[in-house]
Amino acid sequence: MRFLRNLIFGYKSYIKAIKFIIEHKMYWFFIIPAILMLVVYKIGEWIQSRPMDLAAENMSEIVWILIQVMIEITLAILLMKFAKYLVIIILSPLLSEISMRTEKILTGNTYPFNFKQLIDDIKRAMRIVVRNMMWEYAIFILILIVTYVFSGSEFGSSPLFYLTYLVGCFYYGFGFLDYILERKRMDMDQSIHFVRDHRGVAVAIGSIYSLLIFVPVDVGILFDWSDFEFLPFLKHFSLWLCASVAPILAIVAATIAMDDLVDLKTNVYSQKIDTLEEEES
Repeated sequence: MRFLRNLIFGYKSYIKAIKFIIEHKMYWFFIIPAILMLVVYKIGEWIQSRPMDLAAENMSEIVWILIQVMIEITLAILLMKFAKYLVIIILSPLLSEISMRTEKILTGNTYPFNFKQLIDDIKRAMRIVVRNMMWEYAIFILILIVTYVFSGSEFGSSPLFYLTYLVGCFYYGFGFLDYILERKRMDMDQSIHFVRDHRGVAVAIGSIYSLLIFVPVDVGILFDWSDFEFLPFLKHFSLWLCASVAPILAIVAATIAMDDLVDLKTNVYSQKIDTLEEEES
């Protein structure tokens, strides 16, 4: 029952986040992930179009070709499975800034810029993401083995297999919530325990993010006008917009949820706007 209450609480935070972004005109932040997606697309296009010489004349060349093929296949699998984590890693400085800006509007808390702290925050975000990726992958393999044992070749249709999506949503939400937990100076163990106690909120934050960025976007259709068709263009343009909105909306929702949960005004590691104004005067 507690999980369900937290789940609903997390979804309500998204409704508040949409209103918050519109009210405070924060929608221009969507431009950055939108451009990022175009860059990632171009890199992926280059990798796919890059010719690979599979001709080999001796055993050493055959081994080298096999290594190349294995590396590219492995990278492709990682990108397909963990693209959502990749977005969080690349955008971590932006997400941290948006979260602090949201908290400042909600509570008056400020966090003076510190380059060393910024680097530490990015490193922590990467450690959390890598940890979450490893745990999700381990749980995914475990569920895969169990469902295969009981369902054989039809393991993909087993109800148990859908737990992998729930697990993924939990860890995506964890990544967004940790930006705020870090500002409360919680170490990784404390953050882990906090998110476990509020796993419903984490799942809600992660599920909307995952849903918005779930379907692969063929950005090439947006620029290929040689054989233009309106419906495919509209479909992929809409998916591109959803994916661009996803990380910004998720971090604002996570910050609002945390403020409602723990009252971020009480964070002793923050400074207040009125305090700073008194110091300046």
